[in-house]
Amino acid sequence: MMKRDHLYTFLLGIIFLMVWEATVHIAQTSPLVLPAPSAVMQSLWQGLQSGYLLPHIVYTLSEVLLGLFIGAFLGFIGGVMLGESARARTLMMPYVVFSQVLPKLALAPLFVMWFGFGILPTVMITALICFFPLLENTLTSMQKVDQQQLELFRMLRASTWQTLWRLKLPAGLPTIMAGFRVAVVLAWVGAVVGEFMISSYGLGALIIAAQGSMDTPLMFAVLTIIAVLGLVFYKAAQLLERHLLLSYSDH
Repeated sequence: MMKRDHLYTFLLGIIFLMVWEATVHIAQTSPLVLPAPSAVMQSLWQGLQSGYLLPHIVYTLSEVLLGLFIGAFLGFIGGVMLGESARARTLMMPYVVFSQVLPKLALAPLFVMWFGFGILPTVMITALICFFPLLENTLTSMQKVDQQQLELFRMLRASTWQTLWRLKLPAGLPTIMAGFRVAVVLAWVGAVVGEFMISSYGLGALIIAAQGSMDTPLMFAVLTIIAVLGLVFYKAAQLLERHLLLSYSDH
């Protein structure tokens, strides 16, 4: 059944591309406005074959991985700490929310002044965007532990660490990993948008360059790369979640 669903998904994509190709040719749309998928694929192939796109892909990939790691790690640790301490939650949550409601693009010039040009400002923007989904979902999962199971652990005189490791984290893992999947998607948004503002390198900067030179097929080719890599990261997050759930169930 799952294989059939995957086949239908693939066929739906093929049909969409065929309709797009036919519409462009029938309407004789200018490539500057809407290039045909064949033109996009040709631009993508040329960019990959020549090696022009590869350094930009590696650059953005580095920003995404670093920003996702920093933001997800701090978000998870922060969520555990706030979930374990009501006092810390009361004291810190207003500041956490305050940091998230600030427009990230408005912070970009400040990050440049603080961290200089290069990869670090974009990494920090990406980390800041990835931070909140992990923190919020981890905090939520810690507060929704079954009270009867929690009382059982107390009766057995389990330590705080044992309760956390054996009860709270396994029970909250689906919610935590849901936050991680959101962070994975937002990491690409943060890195690319950050490059729009403060970078002359990477896939986001390449989109701006293609727009300036009116190379719409290249712009669509770069968007295709971002979409494919984002989907790969999302699927990897799902596989990680499945692995962790199986590991906890074995124990």
